[in-house]
Amino acid sequence: MSKLLWQSNRLGRLWLVVALIVGASPATIAAAAPGPVPLIFDTDIGNDVDDALALGLIHALMSRKECKLIAVTVTKDEALSAPFVDVVNTFYGRGDVPIGVVRKGMTPEASKYTGLVNERDDGKVRYPHRLQSGADALDAVKVLREALTKERDGSVVIVQVGFSTNLARLLESPGDEVSPLTGVALVRAKVRLLSVMGGAFATTEDKPALEYNIVKDIHSAQALVKGWPTPIVFSGFEIGVAVPFPHECIERNFGYVKHHPLAEAYRLYEPPPHDRPTWDLTSVLYAVRPADGYFDLSPPGRVAVSDKGVTSFTAEPNGPHRYLILQSDQKIRVREALAELASEPPCTSTP
Repeated sequence: MSKLLWQSNRLGRLWLVVALIVGASPATIAAAAPGPVPLIFDTDIGNDVDDALALGLIHALMSRKECKLIAVTVTKDEALSAPFVDVVNTFYGRGDVPIGVVRKGMTPEASKYTGLVNERDDGKVRYPHRLQSGADALDAVKVLREALTKERDGSVVIVQVGFSTNLARLLESPGDEVSPLTGVALVRAKVRLLSVMGGAFATTEDKPALEYNIVKDIHSAQALVKGWPTPIVFSGFEIGVAVPFPHECIERNFGYVKHHPLAEAYRLYEPPPHDRPTWDLTSVLYAVRPADGYFDLSPPGRVAVSDKGVTSFTAEPNGPHRYLILQSDQKIRVREALAELASEPPCTSTP
């Protein structure tokens, strides 16, 4: 390791420790870090279309130099999910972003829209991409470990908008040729915040809610909330429902090209007019812009996942978990930001 890199890691680690000692919130910690946020996007893309819109949102934030997408890992075990990620990344001029896939994961069923990767016009592939199948991609845990190892200590933000399969397996991983650190130690060293779309927190004991991302892999969700060593902020089911994506945006704002992978995916998932909840987009927005006032935060506490997949929250003064709260006067601002960013054209130059 060079002296310069060692000093950078040492300063990043010292800054994080000081921030935690003085009781800074996850938003303050994330916002105070210099430069674009190194971001990992862990997604079950293909199951719902909000994952695709969330990836477009990330690319817009990259063009604005607010984040740097260092890897995408997929928790939907379907052959065309990773190629579709490659389609979107390539469309936005960033086809070199590493992509990892789950093995023996959940939801192998065919997607309503990932088949776009095979569309042709006059014999030519409509959307250029390098990955032809998830079988050609690296294992997600390997990609996660490589991406984390390359970043400075205390710098990485992970957005998990699918199942907890990949991140739970990361925690279980031993040291290897990439890093001598175990998965837990590597996460503790490199990650400053995990933003999760999962659970439901606007419910009562009489009416517990089962949220899709949690119940599809309950064991991994339980492992995540018990073993993840850095702060986690949850965007519950109720947040995305409160700010549906305007279908008018699909019809009007993506027309700068004849074929747009996000707009076509939206139409294939469910023909407009329909306003799809923005579950996954809200987790991305908070992760990259935590201090911009889009959301309020619950007090610190701890999330638990029952054997049936019900999420519960218990307040603790120094708890590692919080969840997003959306006030009525924040809804319009969040919806406008999501629509504007998700439909932003690709930048001609990349950071």
